[in-house]
Amino acid sequence: MRKFIFFTAVTTFLFIGFTSVQAQKNADDKIKKVLYFNPEVEPDIDEIKEPTNNAFFDAVSDNFSGRRNKMLRAEVQVPFDSIDKQTIVDYCSNNDADFAIVSKVRYFKVGFGKYVFSNQVVVSMKLFGADGNLVTETDHDTYRKNMRLLGSTVNSVKIGTEGAIKGIIKKLRKLKPTESEL
Repeated sequence: MRKFIFFTAVTTFLFIGFTSVQAQKNADDKIKKVLYFNPEVEPDIDEIKEPTNNAFFDAVSDNFSGRRNKMLRAEVQVPFDSIDKQTIVDYCSNNDADFAIVSKVRYFKVGFGKYVFSNQVVVSMKLFGADGNLVTETDHDTYRKNMRLLGSTVNSVKIGTEGAIKGIIKKLRKLKPTESEL
């Protein structure tokens, strides 16, 4: 009989301990869903769009692997300079996303030829809330910030994407220090 009472008491204390720990979890522990659109690639040449998209999303998925957020990908390209608020709201509601990121990858043109490019890029990103309002924006220039002269274009796109994501997180912390990071 003593063993039964002891076992029941220990089980009750463990159950109360687990329920009190679950009650202490905040709304900040909620996983945030971030919707990424295909980046706008400048100059508009079809041969460089697919490798740029692959390098961009490789960098985004590598960056989100260590965070408690979920990345969603939309196979749609939204124009970076003229963004429709209703489009952002519709995509966020249809994909159950908390944020949306519209991005642009601009290659440097070097030389006199029409298709001669450098491996340097500028990755620009705009972060929108689910309500379609602009939260913050940033850009990362791989030449000015990293002083990369050599290396592949794929690595430059990855470095630029990671730098832009870090810039958005940094600006988001300054804007809203009470909210959790992306």
